[in-house]
Amino acid sequence: MKTRITELLRIRYPLFQGGMAWVADYHLAAAVSEAGGLGIIGAGGAPAQFVREQVRLAKEMTDKPFGVNIMLMNPDAEEIAKAVVQEQVSVVTTGAGNPAKYAAMWKEAGIKIIPVVASVAMAKMMERAGADAIIAEGTESGGHIGASTTMTLVPQVVDAVHIPVIAAGGIADGRGFAAARMLGAEGVQIGTRFVAAEESIAHENYKNKIIAAKDIDSEVTGMSHGHPVRQLRNAMTREYLKMEKEGASFDELEKLTLGALRKAVVEGDIVNGSLMAGQIAGLVKREQSCKEIIEEIMAQAKGLIGGKG
Repeated sequence: MKTRITELLRIRYPLFQGGMAWVADYHLAAAVSEAGGLGIIGAGGAPAQFVREQVRLAKEMTDKPFGVNIMLMNPDAEEIAKAVVQEQVSVVTTGAGNPAKYAAMWKEAGIKIIPVVASVAMAKMMERAGADAIIAEGTESGGHIGASTTMTLVPQVVDAVHIPVIAAGGIADGRGFAAARMLGAEGVQIGTRFVAAEESIAHENYKNKIIAAKDIDSEVTGMSHGHPVRQLRNAMTREYLKMEKEGASFDELEKLTLGALRKAVVEGDIVNGSLMAGQIAGLVKREQSCKEIIEEIMAQAKGLIGGKG
């Protein structure tokens, strides 16, 4: 299935794995790339040296292209931006900021720049900044979210920019892939389903919560201070929402969630951890290998859209 994305990145399928902090390590990224998609290492809040090590380990497992997701609010973002050049990474996806200051350096190194955006205005800004493609992420996705749905955001971004658009948020199977293509996207990014992949380092408790989730089991915290996060409901989210309703300050709420994602991913704390997952979690029914996930999605998508790119 060829699109401008497969040609730009030299990958078999126009399917990205989300660069999820704590979850998207070299095991997952390498497995996705080996299966024909684009694996992405999530730098999150990690230091540059950790990212270097992850890239080197991924290269021992695959010779296919893979990327690094850089959260530009990370205090070490500038060092990570340099590290991906030195380590000859193929692709960088970015979030939480504008990558314009690094664009020239990355382009000179042949790195493709693909920012994640949640609005048309941001998509246009990223195109002007030198982006090679855009990931338009709808509010259905897990983790930090914007306000627009994938269904409404993607076609508006497609109409607003000339570079290829990748759809993200609420996509977990071939039906979602086909729908995204109909909206004008030339690829998709999937996060939640890959959290539950066999190669994912996420704790089994976390994976099992996603697999057991129903359609109504995710909720959004942080609306009151402008930093909404979608995750599966548990004791922590209930306390958070209670405190929000009572007018708790941003600092008070931050204390409640300090280290919560690590608790979920590493320790398997499904009571007090942050179980970031999208609204699509109800479609994830079992743990599968990345190869099985990707081949299943692509076979279903090709059946729906006639195998045409």
